[in-house]
Amino acid sequence: QVQLVESGGGLVQPGGSLRLSCAASGRDFSIYSMGWYRRTPGKQREWVASIASGGDNPKYVDSVKGRFTITRDNAKNTVYLQMNNLKPEDTAVYYCRRSSAVPLWGQGTQVTVSS
Repeated sequence: QVQLVESGGGLVQPGGSLRLSCAASGRDFSIYSMGWYRRTPGKQREWVASIASGGDNPKYVDSVKGRFTITRDNAKNTVYLQMNNLKPEDTAVYYCRRSSAVPLWGQGTQVTVSS
């Protein structure tokens, strides 16, 4: 059974950095676009960034442009989200998602930005 497992979340001060990882089990990771989403309490899950299957064409929500970078390593079946200059409003549970006919989600990793 294919699974997505996120890691790398934690508590960081404003202005700090974190790198999230999402490791996929199973085959065919390289044929799917991947994305990162986040959800804060009381809000719907928000799209943050996505990347095409070949690692090109990264896209970002306006609020993270210039601060977050999405990359992937198809040899390691892993997608990353480098988050710099973090702000308190970035606090959320972050999820990775496989863009397949039946989307696949990870379990999420908590990111807390607080002094």
